Amino acid sequence: MTSELLTSSGKRKYLTQDEQARFLDAASELDSADVRTFCMTLAYTGCRISEALALTVEQIDLSAKAVRFQTLKQRGEPVYRSVPVPDEYLDAMKMVHAIQKRRRQKHGKTALLWPISRTAAWKNVKTVMTIAGIEGDHATPKGLRHGFGVRMAQKTRNPRLVQKLLGHKYLETTAIYMDLVGEEERAEVIGAW
Repeated sequence: MTSELLTSSGKRKYLTQDEQARFLDAASELDSADVRTFCMTLAYTGCRISEALALTVEQIDLSAKAVRFQTLKQRGEPVYRSVPVPDEYLDAMKMVHAIQKRRRQKHGKTALLWPISRTAAWKNVKTVMTIAGIEGDHATPKGLRHGFGVRMAQKTRNPRLVQKLLGHKYLETTAIYMDLVGEEERAEVIGAW
């Protein structure tokens, strides 16, 4: 297994599906709806924390049921990717961020959804991780991104689609997610018996 998904001591850097569910449950219990939708965005799209912080109302595509991100790691001309999201995510975004109403406003549609610093956003995610009982090197926003990549690679078995969803420029970067690890590998092996 590549070192990208494991620490130097062999611990995983990604959230399992169970941990993501606990993370989302913990976020749903918060009094802050903004933090909840931010956490949902990271978990359901696998975006980078900076990409989520750059989101505006215009980038929530209700008709396509997707979120359109500007991929921030690629230099040169802006590169956008569209990531499909579940209906429950869109419902939360419509309710919390008044997506339709803000689209009709001149400045509302270009305003940031979460006008907070990267540090504050990171602390919010860590707080939710703690509430969910998730500890370790994988209890980070990057752990959510890695978990998304692992799950998409398992479910789709399509490296080009995973590359597109994660906004990778090179397929070699995406290849780390195509290997099965930990519980996911065990499930595959048991399923073969």
